Amino acid sequence: MTEQTIQDELISSIRTIKDYPSEGILFRDITTLLGDARAFRRAVDALVQPWAGSKVDQVAGIEARGFILGGAVAHQVSSGFVPIRKKGKLPHETVRIAYSLEYGLDEMEMHKDAIRPGDRVIVVDDLIATGGTAEAACKLLRSMGANIEAAVFIVDLPDLGGRGKLEAMNVSVRTLVEFPGH
Repeated sequence: MTEQTIQDELISSIRTIKDYPSEGILFRDITTLLGDARAFRRAVDALVQPWAGSKVDQVAGIEARGFILGGAVAHQVSSGFVPIRKKGKLPHETVRIAYSLEYGLDEMEMHKDAIRPGDRVIVVDDLIATGGTAEAACKLLRSMGANIEAAVFIVDLPDLGGRGKLEAMNVSVRTLVEFPGH
């Protein structure tokens, strides 16, 4: 199967919801992709393909859809999984970073003992838009000594510039499909 055929299959398995969460937004909903066993498998296989057979110590998934994808990616590359969550959700000692949202600030955290200095880490989430959340996750991981191999996403919204923010941090970015607009 060609790369274009796989991209077409993935695009057709992603639902678009108009005016969510606010008017004028086209929300790219991957829950339909997750519910399609074939598309889900193809997406995970495509996300991990560059690291097949190489050493990855941890996969860091960003709450919440990044947990679903990250667990599957970690399984495929035989690594551990690190959840990066919103503040106050993890039960043990944590490290935390604040990051900007469209209308304010939020914080994310991970367990203090989840990463060892020098760990090779892949960051996973469903979609990259403005890049603020992924940028904060990468900064948090690096503050713990992680070597970020890449940040991977199913969907890229290139008009919003998130990929460029990560690439400016020398983070390799892998996405499977693109959608125009917001």
